[in-house]
Amino acid sequence: MNKNEPTNNMAPYLFHQGTNYYAYEYLGCHEEILDGSLEYTFRVWAPNAERVELVSDFTAWDYGAEMIRVTDMGIWECKISSPHSLVGKYYKYKITNHGVSHYKADPYAFHSQTNKKTASIVASLDGFEWNDGAWLEYRKTILQKNSSSPESNKYFYQAPLNIYELHLGSWKTKDSQSNVDGEHYLNYRQIADELAPYVKKMGFTHIELMPVMEHPFDGSWGYQVTGYYAPTSRYGSPCDFMYFVNKMHECGIGVILDWVPAHFPKDEHGLYEFDGQPLYEYQGKDRMEHRIWGTRFFDVGREEVQSFLISNALFWFRKYHVDGLRVDAVASMLYLDYDREPGEWVPNEDGDNKNKEAIAFFQKLNTQLFAEFGEALMIAEESADWQMITKPVSQGGLGFNYKWNMGWANDIYDYVQLDPYFRQFNHDKLTFPMMYAFNENYIMPISHDEVVHGKKSLVDKMYGDYDQKFSTMRAFLTYMMTTPGKKMMFMGTEFAQFREWDYENELEWFMLKYPRHTEMQRFVAHLNKFYLESKELWEIDNSWDGYEWIATNQSDTNAISYKRKAIDGSTLYIVINFAPVQRPNYPILVDDEGSYKEVLSTDDFKFGGSGAINEKILKSKSYGDSPNKQNYIEINLPALSGVIIRKVKRRVK
Repeated sequence: MNKNEPTNNMAPYLFHQGTNYYAYEYLGCHEEILDGSLEYTFRVWAPNAERVELVSDFTAWDYGAEMIRVTDMGIWECKISSPHSLVGKYYKYKITNHGVSHYKADPYAFHSQTNKKTASIVASLDGFEWNDGAWLEYRKTILQKNSSSPESNKYFYQAPLNIYELHLGSWKTKDSQSNVDGEHYLNYRQIADELAPYVKKMGFTHIELMPVMEHPFDGSWGYQVTGYYAPTSRYGSPCDFMYFVNKMHECGIGVILDWVPAHFPKDEHGLYEFDGQPLYEYQGKDRMEHRIWGTRFFDVGREEVQSFLISNALFWFRKYHVDGLRVDAVASMLYLDYDREPGEWVPNEDGDNKNKEAIAFFQKLNTQLFAEFGEALMIAEESADWQMITKPVSQGGLGFNYKWNMGWANDIYDYVQLDPYFRQFNHDKLTFPMMYAFNENYIMPISHDEVVHGKKSLVDKMYGDYDQKFSTMRAFLTYMMTTPGKKMMFMGTEFAQFREWDYENELEWFMLKYPRHTEMQRFVAHLNKFYLESKELWEIDNSWDGYEWIATNQSDTNAISYKRKAIDGSTLYIVINFAPVQRPNYPILVDDEGSYKEVLSTDDFKFGGSGAINEKILKSKSYGDSPNKQNYIEINLPALSGVIIRKVKRRVK
């Protein structure tokens, strides 16, 4: 038992108070050895129930073992003695309210059936031999945490953070062409053994998994969860998922999970009206239903729901050693009028649209999580413009340490789809994001949301003919990787898959038979490694100290140029050209006299470019008189390209 884990005497009290952050150790199914026999204790929260029975393989499915109400606020319990292990056996709770019974899966089950089968499975999470201690120690060192660090940046990664987002069921599959009851899925272990070396080779630091918590419908992509404590059985057992995380850590790759505390589906066996009436969901009609998704909102103001969700977030760190959570649909929780028309929502006591219970929930969640895992990544997917998402709770913020930059994504995707002639009239889409770049700690996302539902794949978003699409995509990626903020790329983007993502089929790996796709994969790996090795691109991601414009007002040429700087003053000079026009003798202001060298060009032959690179050392020139003298270099700027320059440290004769 962890020293902070409550005893069974205190556990129910703290659960009902909303402060039992080990709720999964009390509720659910737990095994003990008593007098040489195995005893299993089952507990469930169902305050509105008249009767609760445990129905299972080891009792009966129609009339099982009757459970006893052990707290006035609705925890029910029963104990089952068995001469042999019940691990792997199926069970549910039969909950009766007003004479009507429902069969419910265990909200705290560690293992569940999947693919149209809905029982919980008795499981043990003990026995796996972790060997990721070196990684767990390493991840503590890559945070900027010292007494002189501003509180607002206490948990800021002063290190590269480059995330590969993926859906486990469609990254790769078996050769089987049919998706019948999950027959085409690879196991967690098989995926890990292929994925880990690939991600490392490609230069990513972390993976982010679309939800792996148990869900009944493949088409929800995992975002309609019924088993919050159970990694989905589609890909194997809890032990298999431990192997997956351990393998990633062995290879030096962090693991971030998508986590969904906003809503849950209305499947009969799930949390929906769990004890015969609304329980985990809001009870008021103004907050209960999420119309777009056809789901129910969690009542995060209810203490037992807080214990359930906060324990669940911590559970994945404690039991599965994950490195972070990307929290889905934060805006839908924060706004009372989210997806609601006037008259369909009730303002708070201040008369506005802020959900104060959700604000308090996020502050409580992040305070508790960072108290135990100071090195964690807590990433908000917040699609509105809520302020202080990544500011500390002590300053009135929500306490996350990163947020997806959705505004940047919307602007740049609009821009690259424009005919270059019209880009000159939309130049602010390139420059405006810097106006708010340091308001939060941002991640620049190329996410799954941007490559589905008719939005096109990334390469297909790019305006132009076949070759121009690839050239523009390389320029875009260079712009993204050199703009302040951590990075994220959805699977398949790295080799420029043309087809939109399809959750039912694996990525189009066969595209790597074609040169342009192989060249793009080569370019992405090179760009990622350049990012990892260039401290100018990640040491100062959170202030103007690490960024400086060279030229912004170049709308007529569809170009921008800027500097990225490291703590020691070393500087990269970046030029992005979004025009299909090559510009010889293109001037770039530099800080000092001396010699400069092109260290990356997207137009290199090996990346599929035309080869119009700057091979020679670039000597600076100057104009003006002291003290107003300015230094500059002239480069050949290829069409639809990105170029990065660095000063040569040694003297070049």
